[in-house]
Amino acid sequence: MKLKFIILITLLFSGLNLAQAQENKLTTHKDSLNHVLNQYYKLNLKVFQKNSTLKDIDNIFELFTDDFTYVHPKYGGVYAREDLYNGYKRNQDNGGYDGSVVDIKIENTIYGLNAITVSKRFITKENGKMVEGDEQMALFEFKNGKIFRIKEYW
Repeated sequence: MKLKFIILITLLFSGLNLAQAQENKLTTHKDSLNHVLNQYYKLNLKVFQKNSTLKDIDNIFELFTDDFTYVHPKYGGVYAREDLYNGYKRNQDNGGYDGSVVDIKIENTIYGLNAITVSKRFITKENGKMVEGDEQMALFEFKNGKIFRIKEYW
């Protein structure tokens, strides 16, 4: 009888521990990188709207390391964090963010150690219709949970 009681208590506690472990799911490395990536695209989409503010741009740059670089060989090469920030501000001041980009569709992601490769499309509104842009590829590299480098391949 005593043995049955001990087995019952052991099963009860192990069941509670299992339930608690499932409830407190720990995020994996992939999950944490994916969260930052999704925040990046979500915040960019907000900046692309006509009524975006400087604070919206600042929110994007909180995702970047201090030594962040943006690399886009087709459009000028390597940009330091400050150069990219000034470019965002200039586009905003010049009305370049007019709300025509209504979504960013992630087609595919490949995860690596502190890196994600993304295939995406911008969804724009043209003449009242939603239009999917060309597929574009980008590599995101991470350091200490923040975006360290973005390299565009389009």
